[in-house]
Amino acid sequence: MSTLRKFSEKERDDHAYQGRQNFLREQRTIQKELETALTENQELLTEKEAAVAEKEAALAEKQEALSEIARLKALLE
Repeated sequence: MSTLRKFSEKERDDHAYQGRQNFLREQRTIQKELETALTENQELLTEKEAAVAEKEAALAEKQEALSEIARLKALLE
């Protein structure tokens, strides 16, 4: 009987150990996926910020051009 109990306990311990290992593997996978998604989101945000900066620069150039046109019109009048 004691031998059977030892085998049963060992089997339960093995199942518990495997369960913990599976849980840890799943958690590592989830963590890696989250880190990858975060990195991708940060890259997209950086790209959008660069695009906004380019648009602002183009708008500033356009405003300068319009101001120059207005100045030249005023000189002609």
